Amino acid sequence: MGRPSRTEIMQYAKPLIVDYFSNAIQTIYSENDISEILRENKKEWRLSTVTTTTDFIKFLVNKKILTPIKISNPKGTTFFKYIFKNASPFEIALSLSKGAYISHYSAMFLHHLTDNIPKKIYINKEQVNRAHTITKQELIQENIDKAFAKSMRITNNIFSFENYQVYLLNGKNVNKLGVIDFDLDGKVIPVTSIERTLIDITVRPSYAGGVQEVLNAFAAAKGRFSVNRLIALLKKMNFTYPYHQAIGFYLEKAGYEPKLIDLVKRIEIKYKFYLTYGMKETDFSQNWQIYVPKGF
Repeated sequence: MGRPSRTEIMQYAKPLIVDYFSNAIQTIYSENDISEILRENKKEWRLSTVTTTTDFIKFLVNKKILTPIKISNPKGTTFFKYIFKNASPFEIALSLSKGAYISHYSAMFLHHLTDNIPKKIYINKEQVNRAHTITKQELIQENIDKAFAKSMRITNNIFSFENYQVYLLNGKNVNKLGVIDFDLDGKVIPVTSIERTLIDITVRPSYAGGVQEVLNAFAAAKGRFSVNRLIALLKKMNFTYPYHQAIGFYLEKAGYEPKLIDLVKRIEIKYKFYLTYGMKETDFSQNWQIYVPKGF
């Protein structure tokens, strides 16, 4: 009787291997993760010393211990993630960038602020904090006008898997202000709170389906968040542009109580502002000194 093959030896060790993945907190693995698992456990599982990561992955997939998910990266090349049992599209998206969290349209969906079921998933990985090297410039009206006359820049950092596209955003470093632990079918994932989500989609409406969807989100959020907390969060985020004018406009148009709108009115209005980028025809809100799409 000949010496057992690498696959046969792995088959003998299958109960130990399954037990390892069953007890692990992690459920989504990269090839490097699996390579490290093999390295750490090869001796304990009594696997052949010549067992490679490729051998091990092939065994895990063939025995349906892990399920491969094919992902295209922004350069158009592909790689795989390997799932134990099951994972939501949001979990798979988050596995693409360590420290990222769900934001914008995806956070709207999870908070029930939209009736749409988007196939685009937005995750935010904050930029490295270089605040100590940046001096905040005083705003000039002419510069605001020029900036918002252009179309909003959209990230090219887009991954694809199954029927989903994942937009990896590199947002302003705010030390994850307003990011909460969100229970998604018994699994906890990082998602922006309702207050933070409303701020984010005001700042980048194109990542939320446009200004009408942003307005719908403000309407759907009525009575479910604190305007005071939103304002405090907005001040801490320390944006260059006066986004409080856009937030005030949305609150008013969505029919919020005057006493809540007055909380935003307490913030000084010094500039004429814009609800979104690249508007061809506009109306002007005197109340909020803001240009909005014509007829909106």
